[in-house]
Amino acid sequence: MLPLTRPPKRICIFRLSALGDVTHTVPVIHAIRRHWPSVEITWIIGKLEHKLLSGLDNIEFVVFDKRGGWQAVKSLKSGLGNQHFDVLLHMQVALRANLLSRLVHSPIRLGWNRERSRDLHHGFINHQVRHVPFQHQVEGFLEFAWALGIPPGPPEWSLPVSEADRQWAADQLPGNQPTILISPCSSHPLRNWRWDRYARAADYAVEQHGARVALMGGPSDSERAAGESIQSAMQHRPINLIGKDTLTQSMALLERGTVLLSPDSGPVHIASALDTPVIGLYAATWAKRSGPWNSLDLSVDRFPEAARTIRGKEPDELRWGTRIEVDGVMDLISVEDVCKQIDQVLGVRKPR
Repeated sequence: MLPLTRPPKRICIFRLSALGDVTHTVPVIHAIRRHWPSVEITWIIGKLEHKLLSGLDNIEFVVFDKRGGWQAVKSLKSGLGNQHFDVLLHMQVALRANLLSRLVHSPIRLGWNRERSRDLHHGFINHQVRHVPFQHQVEGFLEFAWALGIPPGPPEWSLPVSEADRQWAADQLPGNQPTILISPCSSHPLRNWRWDRYARAADYAVEQHGARVALMGGPSDSERAAGESIQSAMQHRPINLIGKDTLTQSMALLERGTVLLSPDSGPVHIASALDTPVIGLYAATWAKRSGPWNSLDLSVDRFPEAARTIRGKEPDELRWGTRIEVDGVMDLISVEDVCKQIDQVLGVRKPR
């Protein structure tokens, strides 16, 4: 049945979360649209992730509230009704997603290959993407296009940023001064760099390149505390925007910034999709797999060193996707490592 020999009428995409992964899904949609312009696409997506991507054209979104319990399941069932699809792209392997995918009626259920599968994923699909070792996540998602018979070409994002959000970002960061954005927190705390090191790197960008520094992140207590810790440790006062923007406004900030400094997190992938250079900080995870697609050359990647010193193995001997989330692993990244990348983005270092 795959690859398809004629265009399907309706495709359903099942990918609820997270922000980085739904960003990786967008190039698959653009590839499908280029190949089959008339295809109808329905996307079952998480509530937060929908806020990020709701501006995408010609997509029917069915929003699932992951915190909504049984009522959310009933709403999803009602939202899908008796619709039938030609193809389901089941892009999520978590058990809840696998169970919910049964609400989608489709004869072709394409999911991940066994090497990337878990939580009984293969019991909910009847086709799988091919196994390609050591693939970046962006390439992995594009395997769904290949399986349909679509050569995807270079990944395309064209994320929707509204003019109102762009104006808000311009009001926060007026003028043309080079700006280093710092989004210091990952949803996995052991991927976070030390706050005093962020402060030293930020001061370096100010003193050596005349840059301004803006801190960004969500409204959680931990993110606010991180911002306050970095600000307190800095010699130069940053613009602290943590908890002050909406999700779509944060996209406009990422688009406006000169460079983003962040650990492995959603903002890394969103900024990369917006063509903003990213200095990604990697030791708990491997940039080769989950780094910012358009800025892999700027990432500070100490995962191979972590594999050798903590796991006693070469990185390619570990299962692809292994995380080394242990105390102190991010200390393998030095301030000097980051300052070198800041120099690369912002220009030749000025004499002291």
